[in-house]
Amino acid sequence: MEMSELTALLTREGLDLLEAVGPLESSAEVASAVSRLRAEGHSPALVSAAVGQAHLRVRARAKFGEFAGRMLFTRAGLEQATRLNVATLHAVRMRRAGITRVTDLGCGIGGDSLAFAAAGLDVTAVDADEVTAAIASYNLAPFGATVRQGLAEDAVPDDGAVWLDPARRTAGHAETRRTAASDWSPSLAWCLEVARAHPTGIKLGPGLDRDLIPDDVEAQWVSADGSVVELVLWSGALAREGIRRSALIVRDGETHELTAPADADDAPLRELGAFVHEPDGAVIRARLIGEAGRMLQAGMLDEKIAYLTGDAALTSPFVQSFRVRETMPAHVKAINAVLRANDIGRLEIKKRGMDVDPAVFRKKLSLKGSQAATLILTRTGAGRVAILADRV
Repeated sequence: MEMSELTALLTREGLDLLEAVGPLESSAEVASAVSRLRAEGHSPALVSAAVGQAHLRVRARAKFGEFAGRMLFTRAGLEQATRLNVATLHAVRMRRAGITRVTDLGCGIGGDSLAFAAAGLDVTAVDADEVTAAIASYNLAPFGATVRQGLAEDAVPDDGAVWLDPARRTAGHAETRRTAASDWSPSLAWCLEVARAHPTGIKLGPGLDRDLIPDDVEAQWVSADGSVVELVLWSGALAREGIRRSALIVRDGETHELTAPADADDAPLRELGAFVHEPDGAVIRARLIGEAGRMLQAGMLDEKIAYLTGDAALTSPFVQSFRVRETMPAHVKAINAVLRANDIGRLEIKKRGMDVDPAVFRKKLSLKGSQAATLILTRTGAGRVAILADRV
């Protein structure tokens, strides 16, 4: 969104038009709305802004729920914004640590600041981009947060906590384009300097090179509804004593956490049992597979593969479990024979440790039955194996 579009939108006429347009779900609805509004005589800038926001509000529901219907967005800002239920967990940690004031440096469209302010914290939100700062001001106005345009480097507070979400994108408001950590705005090195001086949370992508994580911070990987959505580095009063690795699982409105003072040693190797357990992505990223294995009395299927195995049926937020039906060599002919014998017509394919494209591999399989199953292609100490299984 350009400033001319935002200026046109932030008028009584513009906001009334946005409300009148309503949700726009598809590209066809967007094109139809543009044609209709232009025919009604609205300016091109206002039409572009209103239609664009109506479509972004639909996309934003996944992160902000009903709040999306009263917020404004940029495409890049929405992409990088924290889901509201996850941002609420950030706010809870702030409150539990005794924090009363937080400065959000690189606030984007204001997702985390919204949660901080709603939790009763005194919030100052700062963003370098003029359009983004103006949108954050609109989004945060009902919560009493202070929003300023400026560089994060010029806005470090004297007291209170700091929240940092460095821009991992090129300039502009389109979708994020990933860049090196030294090119983030502000850079990761600068963020870590701030974290050494203030209680700080630094939100990063979950795939960050682990060699860049200092030893004196708590690294927490967060998984929401099955997807690993972020890594947060916590420092000072926001880092819990004795914890340096955390996997936080958010699922169905509940949270579950696995923690350790360091990367966990792997669980012992064992032969394939009655069940295969696939750790949640946050558990894998945090290198707490061994911790999960010991807690669940399961062993590693292979020392370099992120699968656990055991003989007990498990219901755990930290793993997805599969009951083993049958094993076979990982060859198409052998697999097809088993699929036919088990009347399999619908097949989920999972793989670890094998250079296989599941979509290409599926085309080689005979799937003419009426039953469903999961095929796990992996490696064990005995070599490559295919496991026909059922989700527990």
